[in-house]
Amino acid sequence: MVVYLDQCMSLKILNKKELATTSLRKDALSILFAGLKAVETTSIVKQGIKRSGDTLFVHQKPYHLSEYRRIFVIGIGKAAYETAKTLESILGSWITDGIILDVNGGPLKRMKSLIGTHPLPSFTNIRATAEILGILKGVDSKDLVIVIVSGGGSALLCWPHQLTCDDMTNITHALINRGATIQELNTVRKHTSEIQGGQLARLAYPATVVGLIFSDVPGDDLSCVASGPTVLDTTTVKDAQRILKKYHVLHQCQLTHCDLRETPKDPIFFSHVTNELMVNNQMAVEAMNLHAQKIGYHSRIYSSTLTGEARESGKWFAGLAKPGEALVAAGETTVTIQGNGKGGRNQEFVLGALETLPDQCLVLSCASDGIDNSPVAGALADDLVKASVRRRQLQIKTFLDDNNSFSFFQKIKTAIKTGKTGINISDVMVCLGEKKAKRG
Repeated sequence: MVVYLDQCMSLKILNKKELATTSLRKDALSILFAGLKAVETTSIVKQGIKRSGDTLFVHQKPYHLSEYRRIFVIGIGKAAYETAKTLESILGSWITDGIILDVNGGPLKRMKSLIGTHPLPSFTNIRATAEILGILKGVDSKDLVIVIVSGGGSALLCWPHQLTCDDMTNITHALINRGATIQELNTVRKHTSEIQGGQLARLAYPATVVGLIFSDVPGDDLSCVASGPTVLDTTTVKDAQRILKKYHVLHQCQLTHCDLRETPKDPIFFSHVTNELMVNNQMAVEAMNLHAQKIGYHSRIYSSTLTGEARESGKWFAGLAKPGEALVAAGETTVTIQGNGKGGRNQEFVLGALETLPDQCLVLSCASDGIDNSPVAGALADDLVKASVRRRQLQIKTFLDDNNSFSFFQKIKTAIKTGKTGINISDVMVCLGEKKAKRG
């Protein structure tokens, strides 16, 4: 029996009441929520995809459904289930069949919902990918294949080339622990896979393919989102070899070699493919910036491509805080694992920020998917947190050295809880300085 986790219907900050104990915290949480709401998956799909009779419009590009013999929907990633559910309400009985692979799931009338694992590959993911391959191998030029591609899809869509599942798990784990960027990680994934790096498009050829891309990659390189299953890949086997060598992955994983596969470069396989960028983090930061201005802050967007080591990025981001100002940002930092603790890059970002955060200021970082390598989405820090650290005589460096930010914020009680959101546009950050009181 499959147990579904259909819990991303109502976007909210679950512990807002416990967190919002000061005006600065209330403002920060309202800015965060404005950003998440702007990229809420159901709304994004309804804005970008409409149907009139037998014509489907994807960003105003028409697809005449009656011209196709069959219509399939393939979905991968953390926004796949919410997107599929909304697509089903738009397309209804036009959908012939489909497989939706997500960390969430629930009932669907025309498609099969499967729940996989993340961030590491698994036999569960391989079995689900086999079902996707079963559909793709049967399509032809008379079929339309709609492919939902969202963050998290790199681990979920799993069909290794000449490697075991354990090998792929070890390679992925080694790259993550050594602080590889998402671009580096996904370059290796493309060349150790038989379905990523444009290979899904090759398998679907000559069917018409529409890729609906929900970007979680800073800079929106579509070939990197979920390792680009529908996008012509520009990386090569040599790029993957260089990355494996850089991080000493084969030695760490006790592998003598890794038989890498070149991704398809022939444009013919992509001649019937249209990839549409549905959402990205720029939409979130623009909404956050606008909301911050509306509630009285001098606000600006610092970056939508923020990267770097999480603790160091948090340290200098917090150091920019000034009274009455708001900085908003988005991106994806990395954590080089040195200890045995628990926590994700957002919590480590905020923990690192405590060293430079000025008085009467606040810093916040949140995973848009609600999962910061732990049951929480992120954390916030302010004067109350600093006072609690002093009172409890907590050693921030000890928690950082052990990569134990989750335990730290459980003690301090300023972790942010959203549950799984069905959104994935990377992480969002806010830095606020308390507004000066108006005279008279």
